[in-house]
Amino acid sequence: MDLNRASAALLLLTLMQLSFTTAAPSFSVDYKHNRFLKDGKHFRYISGSIHYNRIPRVYWKDRLLKMYMAGLNAIQTYIPWNFHEPTPGKYDFSGDRDLQHFLQLCKDLGLLVILRPGPYICAEWDMGGLPSWLLKKKDIVLRSSDADYIAAVNKWMGKLLPMMKPYLYQNGGPIITVQVENEYGSYFSCDFDYLRHLVKLFRSHLGDEVVLFTTDGGSKTNLKCGSLQGAYATVDFGPSANVTAAFEAQRHAEPYGPLVNSEFYTGWLDHWGGHHSVVPTSVVVKVLNEMLEMGASVNMYMFIGGTNFGYWNGANTPYAPQPTSYDYDAPLTEAGDLTEKFFAIRDVIKKFRKIPDGMLPPSTPKFAYGKVTMKKVKTVSESLEILSFSGPVKSTYPLTFVDMDQSFGYMLYQTTLPIDCRKPTALSSPLNGVNDRAYVTVDGVAAGILERDKIITINITGKAGSRLDILVENMGRVNFGKNINDFKGLVTNLTLGTNILGNWTIYSLSIDEAVKQGLLWNTGSLQNSAPTVLSPPAFYSGSFSIPDDIPDLPQDTYIQFPDWKKGQVWINGFNIGRYWPSRGPQITLFVPAFLLSTSALNNITLLELEADPCSTGPCVVEFVNSPVINSTTKYTIPFMRGTF
Repeated sequence: MDLNRASAALLLLTLMQLSFTTAAPSFSVDYKHNRFLKDGKHFRYISGSIHYNRIPRVYWKDRLLKMYMAGLNAIQTYIPWNFHEPTPGKYDFSGDRDLQHFLQLCKDLGLLVILRPGPYICAEWDMGGLPSWLLKKKDIVLRSSDADYIAAVNKWMGKLLPMMKPYLYQNGGPIITVQVENEYGSYFSCDFDYLRHLVKLFRSHLGDEVVLFTTDGGSKTNLKCGSLQGAYATVDFGPSANVTAAFEAQRHAEPYGPLVNSEFYTGWLDHWGGHHSVVPTSVVVKVLNEMLEMGASVNMYMFIGGTNFGYWNGANTPYAPQPTSYDYDAPLTEAGDLTEKFFAIRDVIKKFRKIPDGMLPPSTPKFAYGKVTMKKVKTVSESLEILSFSGPVKSTYPLTFVDMDQSFGYMLYQTTLPIDCRKPTALSSPLNGVNDRAYVTVDGVAAGILERDKIITINITGKAGSRLDILVENMGRVNFGKNINDFKGLVTNLTLGTNILGNWTIYSLSIDEAVKQGLLWNTGSLQNSAPTVLSPPAFYSGSFSIPDDIPDLPQDTYIQFPDWKKGQVWINGFNIGRYWPSRGPQITLFVPAFLLSTSALNNITLLELEADPCSTGPCVVEFVNSPVINSTTKYTIPFMRGTF
């Protein structure tokens, strides 16, 4: 009995000693040995970027598992502020916005997380992730010490960062590092007080143990205004850059510590009217191998790009909006499919760390559901009672989207012609104030298109008193550079001849809500009109069924728009995104299987802005089983940011 008591006491003492000697999880920068330390041991990450906001929640696990099986030990993700706080004080972390669920999945799969919460993120995302309602103060200086901007940032981070704290590595979560701002050295303001405020703010919510870092282009110029004491300075560059020179720039800001490329570009971004960007696999793997041999930590941007569903795409300047697809020529395609680049990168990683055992999830099957006949429903101008939930607003001069408390989509401006225009008369935006594309009709007849930076004058005809309708499309806010305070709508006056147009009736359009509620399906259908080069913006509807006797349906698919020009598409009330096959390079749009039903009709709604094919040929859209995002176009885009 005494022996048993002695054994029990000894066991208890041993357990108590173990509880005191087992170190808490830790992650830090080891400046002495130029490395990271994870739980006191040398560590370097091989990471890939994935944006949860560009991938439906039902596919998060599949994409993350494929990244894990590629040999990655970490992922990197942004947090877009405007995705979670669409209106001031109204937060959304549900469904596809359930960030905490995403982080938990990462932990469950054994992936560490490099978190980039902004407040500005760039990411080719609308306004770089900043909410458009910040522009209510018209002279606000974004990404600076501007008092109103700081107040909004403090409130947002006061909501977000406490939610993130339990997911920090030292608290048992997957987050090893947290970025402060993003590529700030490329912004004009160079406001160190702003960066210092953010560091202090992040520390106040996350504690002193978390590793904060900054990311800037791999040059001393960019690091001059982007790096700051208290946050570890890293660089970003692509496979065409000089690796040695880029890391020498990092060493200028950080003489000691690990070499880190926070954005190693596996591909590049696209713009409407440009060519689809492709970066050769051979070049990517060569430079990746070079950096890993140097002992650097590397994050591949992107490892999977995903999709700019709805209106979430950004734009660059001179004004060039990005398309719906954010495929990025990444190792995993927009639809999460495995590529040659994926396997080549995995082969490189195998040389530096063990690849996990187990089955690699396959590419998801795709199905071609075929052609669907579309019928014209109503023009936008004929649908105002359905679309404008808030009703018309009278104003002497045009109001912007922000003035009308509308963030995205389309807004209609209506007035009458003040003079007779029996001969073609110039309708102009002399200050280039159409942001971004305006579809002009006179008494219901299409008259032309005004486009930011490209077409600022068209000629119209009509009688004095004729109704002038101008539907303005917000095509995505600038996400990079000094012009991110990007107001939408008619942001300056229009002129007709020598007359300034006034006395506007303005309609904020809730098209997404109207489509979700099926309001446009209860209005009957119109006969197709005579063929024209340009017709008034109008809605079209169609439906199709998926056989329930075929196994494994529904499956992912792609929708294409033969001979349609430009517009927006919804499937079962979900905004798939913008189509613009007449400009390219994207021809098909990705349609995830979870949107489709085998037990009910699947409804398609189009908003065609320019002209349908219905009077001259088949009035159809078509579902196909392979994507086309690389169509050659006749347009050229002058913009190119950074070094890929």
